[in-house]
Formats: sequence, C-alpha cells, structure tokens
Amino acid sequence: MPKRTNADRLRSWSFLLLAMAVALAVLVASCFVPIDISSPVQFSVKQGSGLRAAARQLQSAGVLDSPWRFEAMARLLGAGSRIQAGNYEVTAPITPYALLQKITSGDHRQDKLTIVEGWTFAQLRAALDAHPALRHDSQGLTDAEVAARLGITAPTPEGMFFPDTYFFATGGSDLSVLQRANRMLQAQLDSSWSTRMEGLPFDNPYQALIMASIVEKETGQAGERPMIAAVFVNRLRIGMRLQTDPTVIYGLGANFDGNLRKNDLLTDGPYNSYTRSGLPPTPIAMPGLAALNATLHPAPGKALYFVARGDGTSKFSESLAEHELAVTKYQRHGGR
Repeated sequence: MPKRTNADRLRSWSFLLLAMAVALAVLVASCFVPIDISSPVQFSVKQGSGLRAAARQLQSAGVLDSPWRFEAMARLLGAGSRIQAGNYEVTAPITPYALLQKITSGDHRQDKLTIVEGWTFAQLRAALDAHPALRHDSQGLTDAEVAARLGITAPTPEGMFFPDTYFFATGGSDLSVLQRANRMLQAQLDSSWSTRMEGLPFDNPYQALIMASIVEKETGQAGERPMIAAVFVNRLRIGMRLQTDPTVIYGLGANFDGNLRKNDLLTDGPYNSYTRSGLPPTPIAMPGLAALNATLHPAPGKALYFVARGDGTSKFSESLAEHELAVTKYQRHGGR
C-alpha cells in the first residue's frame, strides 16, 4: 500500500474542510429561508422543554420543516439553553433564525385569567384548576394551606382577592396569580379605607370588606350599590339585623339547591343574618371596587328596607309600613 505523503494528507484535509464549509453554508442559508405560513399559526413551547423537544413542537405546529437543522443552528449560536416556554403566534412567513429569536427572547403571547366580581374562593379555585396554561401548585392544598403560602392572616382566604384580569406567561404558578390578586386587594382596600366617610360602623378595613361582599352579592345594578350599602349601614348603626339572603346562602354552602326556604332562614348559624346581629365572620365573596367604594361612601338617607320592583331596580323605604306596601305592590314574597 503506497505511503501517504504530506501533500495527500493536506488534500484530504482541504476536501474535508471544504465539505464542512459547504455544509455550514447550506445550513446558514437555510436558516434565512422563510417558512411559508399562509395564515396565523399559534403554538406552544411547553414548560421544561429542551431544544430538541421544542424543535419537535415547532414542527408539529407547522412553523418548522427541519427540526435537526433548527437544532444545529441553535447550538452553533449558543442559544440551545435559552428556550422559553410560552404561547406564541406567527402571522407571516418566518425564517428559522427569526423563529429562534422569537422563542429565546420571550416574544410570546401572555395568557390571562379574569377573576369575576362576586365569585367565591371556591369558584376562583375551580377556575385556576381548569386553566390549561397555569401550573397548578395549589392543587391538593386546603384553603388554609393556600392562605398560609400567601401570607394571608385573615380567618379564611374568602374575599381576599381583587377581581380583575391577570396576565401571566404559560406555565406560571396559580399561587403567583393569587399572590398578585391578594396584593391588589390589599392596595385597593387600604386606599378606599383611607378616604372613607366619617361615622361608619366599621372598626377596621376587614369589616368593610365583609360588608362590601354583601353589597356585591345583593345587586347587579351599579347605580344602586350606594343605596344598598346605605340600607345595611343604617341597620348596623341601630343594631338591626342585616337580614340578607346571600349570607344565608353562603352559610349553606353545598347544601344550597337553588331554593332558599323558610327553614333555612330560621336555622341559626354564623352566616345567618336573620338570626344573628352584626356582620358575618368573613366575607361571602370577592367584592369589586364599585361595591367597596359604595360601602365606604354609602348614599345619604335613612332607608332601612328595599324590595325588587321586577325591572332590575329596587324600591327603598325608611319604615316597615312603607316597605310592606312596596312588597305588596311589587313582590309579595321577595322583599327584604
């Protein structure tokens, strides 16, 4: 066998280097060839995905035609460890290089959760558990354990979260959303409490929050909230029981079947405002800012009663006799 000379070795290395250069040139060129996308495409990179898994997810979504070339490009650029989980959207043809920039810079769509005014904590937890983009760190925890994780010192976490829309990146913790909602509630409550009307029958902001939750559940008419709040504030001032159905319904919990019966109103319990004076021990829902402001700035007047007219509004009365006439006129069985 002929002995290889240095010239032969040099030619072999030259061919190898040339082949590598050509391969690299082809790879680089392919990274700047747009992938045809005829309509907006939404795709997800799952939490914990490495470069190879992310490339396969992009291929499955139809925004990448060659996962191995994409992976090679990312490794050459040192971007393999910078993949960010999230929901992404591509609305026009995009090059693999631009796609890599997108998923390593966090240029993703944010997911969101809307906490609805009047929700209970149980309803909020159900919404969190059902949201596919959240990491469900609170699942399996009791309400008390969730409160402890969030540093909530109130008797229960009920009412301790502000209704609003919260945005988060895919894979974010549900506890993080709760933490933000709780901080927002504290900020709004502190702000409203600092500008409250003088002479209100509340010893602290938490009592105002309890009342605001009742106001929230008692009416869907924004314009009537200050009047509803005035009725309950007036009742507290004179030692009259609140006598409001939503507190009783809350106390019944899962036993409430949609019909509030006379026996329910007569059965004593901590949330039965027909048998007990003063406020219930905790909020019964999450009040919105309007209910909170109405509670701390109730309408003027001496109204102690109200009854639904049947058109979405209420008739307010100062005396029981006047109220009974209104009940007879508008809603024989529905007055308060």
